[in-house]
Amino acid sequence: MHLFPDIKRRYTSEQLSAREAQRQAEFIAWGPIVFQASRLMLKFGILDMLRDSDNGLSEAEIVEKTGLTRYAVKCLLEASLSIGTVLINAETDRYTISKTGWFLLNDPATRVNIDFNHDVNYLGWFHLEEALKEGRPAGLKHFGDWPTLYEGLSSLPRQVQDSWFAFDHFYSDSSFPEALRIVLEEHRVRSLFDVGGNTGKWALQCVGHDKDVEVTVLDLPQQIKMMQENIAGKPGADRIKGFGINLLDEKASFPKREGGLDAIWMSQFLDCFSEEEIVSILRRAKQAMGTDTRLFIMETFWDRQRFEPAALCLTMTSLYFTALANGNSKMYHSDDMRRLVRQAGLQIESIHDGLGQGHSIMVCRKEEATTQQTAND
Repeated sequence: MHLFPDIKRRYTSEQLSAREAQRQAEFIAWGPIVFQASRLMLKFGILDMLRDSDNGLSEAEIVEKTGLTRYAVKCLLEASLSIGTVLINAETDRYTISKTGWFLLNDPATRVNIDFNHDVNYLGWFHLEEALKEGRPAGLKHFGDWPTLYEGLSSLPRQVQDSWFAFDHFYSDSSFPEALRIVLEEHRVRSLFDVGGNTGKWALQCVGHDKDVEVTVLDLPQQIKMMQENIAGKPGADRIKGFGINLLDEKASFPKREGGLDAIWMSQFLDCFSEEEIVSILRRAKQAMGTDTRLFIMETFWDRQRFEPAALCLTMTSLYFTALANGNSKMYHSDDMRRLVRQAGLQIESIHDGLGQGHSIMVCRKEEATTQQTAND
């Protein structure tokens, strides 16, 4: 199995002593309340207060500042000591923030993940067992009667939508500058299909980067409507078109572009489908490609992460897909994506790693040719 060095070190040998392993097992057993108690330490501003205090705060001072009862503050503080987000001075009984608490408070990815897991996933994950056994998003029932989350995305409660899009955009947005350089400058792309383009954020980036670029967003009809509303009146919007398509329908073909097509872009898209569905989508993408067309697949492959915490986030995200999104997709290992690309009759020309929050771009072509791998492959 291919693994980047930090992940290989953590996943191929035991890291904990027996006592540490026992504590980790209990941490897992109490995981749901660990999450909620920590989320409330953030929501009530207690971690902010501790971070901003010079010498820590007493229990009474936190009660006064938050307006919570002494009981509520005591329960949260004592739990947080065990969780590891706060420390206490045993002589003065004053609380301070720990390193873990600091990251919980200040790391943007962690804050996005907390909102995503509370607003989108928390109730649905109760049905994970059902979802794994039946291959359907059994936890989605909390929001509506849709076959997948994507059909209902535009109808979700506003807070849920906000947390979902914040999660989705956080991970993709950080990779856009380097991705634009690779796609538009290195490969000189001027005509682009943005498959699964969502709100049109990437499309706007493309037309804003180069005045000669034209983008067609392919997505569900209801998503195309959201995209058109989002881009209305923004610079370059006249060079963005929409094409409504249900990509789960194997008979739904990609449009043909008069004058040829430079590229097909799939960013954080194929992880929304099962292996069989991915092959079907890639085969239909191939039919729209010419000899010189390139297919760019941008994904956060869990095995190609520089640091292990990123792999943790990604493998956990797979279970969001299981329980809530569609019941059959995941964050893929790059070896699996290679195999699916080959099954679709495409070849990987190069791979670019380390974009933004751990993204990689697979550059694929239609014709049979000797695969040229990059140095970081």
